[in-house]
Amino acid sequence: MTVTTIAILRGDQTGQELLDEALRVLHPDVIGVELELRTFDLSLGHRRETANAVVVEAADAMRRAGFGLKAATVTPTDRSDVGSPNALLRERVGGRVILRTGQRIPGVAGIAGVSAPISIVRMAVDGAYNAREWREQGDDGDEVAYRTEHISRATCRAVAEFAFVHAARTHARVFGGPKFTVSRIYEGMFKEELDAAAGRHPEVDYEPQLIDATYALLFSRAGDPLVIPALNRDGDCLSDLVLPLFGSIAGAESLLLGFGDDSLVPSVVMAEAPHGTAPSLEGKNVANPMAMILAAAALLGFAADQRCRLAGSAIRDAVFDALRAGIATSDLGGQASTSAFTDAVIQRVRAVAAAAASPA
Repeated sequence: MTVTTIAILRGDQTGQELLDEALRVLHPDVIGVELELRTFDLSLGHRRETANAVVVEAADAMRRAGFGLKAATVTPTDRSDVGSPNALLRERVGGRVILRTGQRIPGVAGIAGVSAPISIVRMAVDGAYNAREWREQGDDGDEVAYRTEHISRATCRAVAEFAFVHAARTHARVFGGPKFTVSRIYEGMFKEELDAAAGRHPEVDYEPQLIDATYALLFSRAGDPLVIPALNRDGDCLSDLVLPLFGSIAGAESLLLGFGDDSLVPSVVMAEAPHGTAPSLEGKNVANPMAMILAAAALLGFAADQRCRLAGSAIRDAVFDALRAGIATSDLGGQASTSAFTDAVIQRVRAVAAAAASPA
């Protein structure tokens, strides 16, 4: 049987510490599945040392393997420095979709009655973040700012298709959409692809809304699992709103999905925690590893090997079972250290793996 290969992208500060915790959970002695892990050092010092060549090397390895697990990294403030590796990784692997899901965390109170999972499926490229901007002096002496941005039909189609595929997998409703009534040509292209995807997936509930109505109606739909497809900046804003509604972003993982030319099936999946490097917590064994462990579990869920998918489900269940047992780090009101929480997850995953391996 083919061994699943994962590119491991090391990072900085607590980002790397939490990746180490997730890798403890992925050990074959824990999950009962052998993985091939290929490690690349994306820490700030090594990115500087290699002038970002290591980022290109890691991205190419992800393209070959199909999977990547990334620690949080430091982004320098000096624009002449190496910058964030994220944009380069996205471009190199054909990253078009970002998936972030907020979900209820046992023992943590949500806001405004939000309980069912809400997934934001947003464009990873195009839109305002790739726009060309400039300013000119107007004829009346006033300064005028301009911006030229674009979206492609291929990206619209990838986001729309994945939104419906994810909704079918999670038994959720596709909800929301762009402001196509104002931007009929630009945002209208995205609406066309959402409608087309709805036609390909009639089994999925589809409730199209304008983006402003999406915000306005979000809380009235908070009891139902939702998948919200969005343009790049709209999705960025929605993620920042939705994830904290569950009381903490600790229960959310972030996935980048890359697609080949004219393909609606992801060719690369890179998982990471949505939070940063938390330098004030480095070396204290108090940071919450939950999001990083859930990212590893989500990554395994895309593997062709059924054993990996089952291991991913076992890891996810173990995380929430540990929380229900009252084992949590201090940010969630508990007293467990980083390593102690991971130990609790490992204990539960091992029990599931052992039960699966024992003869009936």
